[in-house]
Amino acid sequence: MDLDTIREVLIARERADLKGLGAGTAVLAGGTWLYSEPQDHLEKLIDITRLGWPPLTIDDAGLEIAATCTLDELATGEYPARWGAVRLFEQACGALVASHKIRRTATVGGNVCLALPAGAVAAALTALGGFGLVWGSRGDQWIPLSHFVTGVGETVLMPGEMLRAIRIPESNLRSRTAFRKLALAPLGRSGVVVMGRRDADDACVITLSAGTTRPVVLEFYSLPTIGELSAKVAELDSALWYDDPHGAPDWRREMSGRLAAEVLAELGGRP
Repeated sequence: MDLDTIREVLIARERADLKGLGAGTAVLAGGTWLYSEPQDHLEKLIDITRLGWPPLTIDDAGLEIAATCTLDELATGEYPARWGAVRLFEQACGALVASHKIRRTATVGGNVCLALPAGAVAAALTALGGFGLVWGSRGDQWIPLSHFVTGVGETVLMPGEMLRAIRIPESNLRSRTAFRKLALAPLGRSGVVVMGRRDADDACVITLSAGTTRPVVLEFYSLPTIGELSAKVAELDSALWYDDPHGAPDWRREMSGRLAAEVLAELGGRP
């Protein structure tokens, strides 16, 4: 779709070029959502694809993912064999039911910052305990992704701020994981997505998404029973359950509980 309100496109080549971020300006990376519908409030785009950030950086501390890393680069990256948890990347990309063209163009940063309930990649990074590096006027900040998305299309980003990268600790990448997805149609948008992570010390994290207005992280210091997990899901605020044509809130609550139980069982949880 043509964006006929755009008057200027700036190609950023260094951080100083990002100073123009603010009202009426948007970051352009993959652009798969940006060009999918009218953006009448925008007059300027800042293209960040020429900043030269490596998509994936592996070091002793873990994995750093550039905001400009494409979904395909994330899903097909070459990772250490000990990082079994990276299988969540391909599973999350598959949950988006996106074409190969979209996967080669859409970016990780875009999926996170759009803050859509069906943003499975953002949910996977949250499930793995990721932190987002935010550049902005408040200084550089590492923010837990579990706190980054605050609602449908809403994040902690302030005007003039942008997401630079996501970092996942090495220990979390060694974790055992499980994944479940449910949709009302075989190739339909995800209605419920549940991911689980079991760490080396048996701490357990269950992350609910797609059926909720933001990724919901349920943390346990040790493996819970199915009953304990079910009680946690049942206690969630009713306002968290999303309502759209891809699933009613009561269905999403029920299915999230069922899939969470399956995820926990796969992780070795107790009956």
